Amino acid sequence: MFPEFFDSPLQVSLVGRALQDGLLEVQIRDLRPYGKGFHRQLDDAPFGGGPGMVMMVEPLAGALEGLEGSRRILLAAAGRPLTQGRLDDWAQLDDLTLICGRYEGVDQRVSDHLVDEEVSLGDYVLLGGEVGALAIIEGVTRLLPGVVGNPSSIATESFRSGLLEEPQYTRPADFRGWKVPEILLSGDHGKVEEWRREQRLERTRERRPDLLSE
Repeated sequence: MFPEFFDSPLQVSLVGRALQDGLLEVQIRDLRPYGKGFHRQLDDAPFGGGPGMVMMVEPLAGALEGLEGSRRILLAAAGRPLTQGRLDDWAQLDDLTLICGRYEGVDQRVSDHLVDEEVSLGDYVLLGGEVGALAIIEGVTRLLPGVVGNPSSIATESFRSGLLEEPQYTRPADFRGWKVPEILLSGDHGKVEEWRREQRLERTRERRPDLLSE
């Protein structure tokens, strides 16, 4: 409903560079031309009463025509949580269609008949699905070959081994008395890797124990 939402984010950082280099293609489909009536209406009051407005099924059905071969993802608060595993899977596909919900929600018939899955950023509610769509675009883009300068950095990041990533440090080694752990300055790569493994486990146990129980 608000295609201009994407103008600036798609021009910066690695996403902007991937678009310029032809590693990624993003097409924004404005819903307004598919709206109903003179005012190109996209939403209406819910059957059965209740607060807010609901996005209508007809405009979305029209906007999705011709995209039958694409993986269709509806961004909605009631969707399943977005995970790194899903991003990994989607990065293997030729294309994705991201549908941004708005207002009180989207007519259930969209979920039942027009999309493959519903996805949420987490246990909170935003004004619409645009932020979630940008998160997916960025999360998938960084997994595409040639986008990230050092591919090994992706292999060792959070959630790759079921653990959170270890703390990272860089120069200076001492700032305001805040010192980098001595082990990282030792030059002993074996001990450094052992420390990193311990830190990943400790950080995950402290911050995300749910990951350890999965």
